[in-house]
Amino acid sequence: MATSVAWQPQEQGFNEICRLLEQQISPSSTADKSQIWQQLQQYSQFPDFNNYLAFILARAEGKSVEIRQAAGLLLKNNLRTAYKSMSPSNQQYIKSELLPCLGAADRHIRSTVGTIVSVVVQLGGIAGWLELLQALVTCLDSNDINHMEGAMDALSKICEDIPQVLDSDVPGLAERPINIFLPRLLQALFVSMDQYLQGLFLLSNDPSAEVRKLVCAAFNLLIEVRPSFLEPHLRNLFEYMLQVNKDTDDDVALEACEFWHSYFEAQLPHENLKEFLPRLVPVLLSNMIYADDDESLVEAEEDESLPDRDQDLKPRFHSSRLHGSENPEDDDDDIVNVWNLRKCSAAALDVLSNVFGDEILPTLMPVIQAKLSASGDEAWKDREAAVLALGAIAEGCIKGLYPHLSEIVAFLIPLLDDKFPLIRSISCWTLSRFSKFIVQDIGHQNGREQFEKVLMGLLKRILDTNKRVQEAACSAFATLEEEAAEELAPRLEIILQHLMMAFGKYQRRNLRIVYDAIGTLADAVGFELNQALGAGFTQFAQPVFQRCINIIQTQQLAKVDSVAAGAQYDKEFVVCCLDLLSGLAEGLGSGIESLVAQSNLRDMLLQCCMDDASDVRQSAFALLGDLARVCPVHLQARLSDFLDIAAKQLNTPKLKETVSVANNACWAIGELAVKARQEISPIVMTVVLCLVPILKHSEELNKSLIENSAITLGRLAWVCPELVSPHMEHFMQPWCIALSMIRDDTEKEDAFRGLCAMVKANPSGALSSLVFMCRAIASWHEIRSEELHNEVCQVLHGYKQMLRNGAWDQCMSALEPPVKDKLSKYQV
Repeated sequence: MATSVAWQPQEQGFNEICRLLEQQISPSSTADKSQIWQQLQQYSQFPDFNNYLAFILARAEGKSVEIRQAAGLLLKNNLRTAYKSMSPSNQQYIKSELLPCLGAADRHIRSTVGTIVSVVVQLGGIAGWLELLQALVTCLDSNDINHMEGAMDALSKICEDIPQVLDSDVPGLAERPINIFLPRLLQALFVSMDQYLQGLFLLSNDPSAEVRKLVCAAFNLLIEVRPSFLEPHLRNLFEYMLQVNKDTDDDVALEACEFWHSYFEAQLPHENLKEFLPRLVPVLLSNMIYADDDESLVEAEEDESLPDRDQDLKPRFHSSRLHGSENPEDDDDDIVNVWNLRKCSAAALDVLSNVFGDEILPTLMPVIQAKLSASGDEAWKDREAAVLALGAIAEGCIKGLYPHLSEIVAFLIPLLDDKFPLIRSISCWTLSRFSKFIVQDIGHQNGREQFEKVLMGLLKRILDTNKRVQEAACSAFATLEEEAAEELAPRLEIILQHLMMAFGKYQRRNLRIVYDAIGTLADAVGFELNQALGAGFTQFAQPVFQRCINIIQTQQLAKVDSVAAGAQYDKEFVVCCLDLLSGLAEGLGSGIESLVAQSNLRDMLLQCCMDDASDVRQSAFALLGDLARVCPVHLQARLSDFLDIAAKQLNTPKLKETVSVANNACWAIGELAVKARQEISPIVMTVVLCLVPILKHSEELNKSLIENSAITLGRLAWVCPELVSPHMEHFMQPWCIALSMIRDDTEKEDAFRGLCAMVKANPSGALSSLVFMCRAIASWHEIRSEELHNEVCQVLHGYKQMLRNGAWDQCMSALEPPVKDKLSKYQV
């Protein structure tokens, strides 16, 4: 089986391989299948064996389709392991044989070829097979059904296996592949839309559950991407979805339930659905009841030592710390962990309540009240579903519910002590959904008393014997903490007692949640916590601090050797500990210094800053910035390492994918700069060179990263103006634009101190950007620092004196009237 430049199969080899394939697939063959397989494996050692398989698949028309397909499937499997080691000539031969088969007359051959094409693209990329794109386009543009179907089959498999390759830049192509194919595919669909919809409705009551599920999925996709096509059919579609929302197959019903989310996201008129609400709302509520065979039913699991099971409620974690973010991603109100019909129905009810508000209450509340009043152990699932429904509508229907809030909360509080764990856990969650409104009523005596009952009820449930209830209670309490903030101060001691008891009691899974509750408490009332308890808080913090250190150390070992560590690596555990340490740093302030001094936190934190998981690095840099604020001296020995690693986060081709890491790293550099001052000079220009491109491409990046980049650049300029000012003309304009978008605070003050320091060192560097600098100065509502206010006045007056012969007036005339009015406070 020698390979030549113009490869051709030898007849003997061709016949032998076909014989083996025929014996391999023939059910009547008496040959030993294992021996046949061994022979085929031996032949695969020949460099051109896969060429024979490609030839048989593509050209052996005298052989049966089954033999040709078997050759193709064996080729697919071989390519997965051998493709990259094959000679380029053999790779090219196989690809050249595949392309004509995209439009093969037999659909089994087309399907097999599509599978192999996807594997080759996975292994060699689109750039290594540009001829494929042209072949697919030619097939799609033809009027031949076989060619069109073959191309779409191959594309569907590429989309399923490696969708990213179609939406990536490809050297040699003017546009991304997706932009080449999508218009053609959409055009084909649009032209045939009437027939397509007719086909979907014909299949809508198919006896196969899988078919009914796919019909629902198709309608969901259509209403997301082209809702106008479905508008004429909405009444029929609503009727159908209501019907299949009650399908006996949960997967079908779940897909139908997704339709209500998709409908509102499509921004179609809400009024279309209003008349269907009296029928839809009871269906959703019915689907929120636990099924008898639901694996989540764990009434008897009262022992905290029992093994973990899938949770019904998603643990509420405050998002990993992101400095400067105004809109952090927050899943606090997401009641799901594993998505299913019950949870999808609750989420749909949430959406309906936010769209229609109190209009759904006349239909919903009688059903809820009936289920809540159902007595007896056999009706507990109805009561639980009713409590879940109350939580789902807590925000959307609050206007109608608010007059009855006191009675609702009074009804929910005793359910925290219900005999059924799932009622206790859902009651925790529903109370957390009302927490904002519960806190709002603290000013009234009855409201204060009710808040105290909710607080103590949740603390009691934090110490529940059931893991799921612990989890729900901690999550609910963390939400209540955020809403109540300083209102918690009078009860801090008893709160800490309960959290510390949980800290000693909880096992691995729920330990993360109590960490979150402690961290949120430190965030919410950190200063009051320290002030109120003094040494008592430090005493509370010490075991928490040490356990976080121990966990991080164990996890870092587990990442290398889980056997030696005695634990499996869990990056979420590391993130949770890092965030909790940040909360302690904020709560204790400089009081954390003694704890840091006695630990190896610095070196462990350095390792976390280099972790390959972006969320670990994100939290690590947040902690680095917090420690830089309160105890920078303990970072001193590894300062250059921290700065070097942080700078690398700003200079990565994947910046958009790791923007939260870059954001926190940027903020940490600024905090270190303010504390370390001249000691950061060796890395100043490295960081500046990373920050300038970020500021120049602000429209493409996260707002928080732009703000932190502007602040950090200003802090570096303040600390080392002699290094930064010679380059200021290259970044003044985008920097000043970014500064003008930042709200008044101490960090903005630092940035403007850097601006003033640079202008003093190099006044000519800002001349070409003077208008932008004036706008940045005018962005202040008030500079509270008298010293900085005077420095800004000096800068403006200095330029006014420098720019004679009308140049200053020309600059002022380019400014908007409100800007000029604000500058008048600086007496220019």
